[in-house]
Amino acid sequence: MSADEAAIGKVLDELYDIISGPAGPRDWTRQKAIFHDESRQMRTWVEPDGSAAIKIMGRDAYAADTTPYFAENAFYEIETARRINIFGNMAHAWSIYEARRSPDAADLDRRGINSIQLYKDADGWKVMSMIWDNEREGVVASL
Repeated sequence: MSADEAAIGKVLDELYDIISGPAGPRDWTRQKAIFHDESRQMRTWVEPDGSAAIKIMGRDAYAADTTPYFAENAFYEIETARRINIFGNMAHAWSIYEARRSPDAADLDRRGINSIQLYKDADGWKVMSMIWDNEREGVVASL
């Protein structure tokens, strides 16, 4: 494993750690260390009529959007597989996740893939954009 792959791995580990935990507040100040100031986080889903939908958020908007849910719900997103490709100062990571109510819960809330684009600046690797989708009939997460 290269030094860049290891550094990107630490960013991804922190990404999951920030959002995972018991019901209650998250420390959103931690995002600034791993997300670029202009980063975007994009949640995708399928509407009841079958059409695709997306919500595009900056760091603060993502924190505001998820805070009410995390305040009332335990949530642990656990990475189960990862593939990283690096070219110069840019990288892409595919990261399969499972979401549960506790780290060792047998019941799975959902599973999906994060597609994460990173940029290496003078301070190291930062997330530029992240888009994710959950598994559903006909769409299975695999690398």
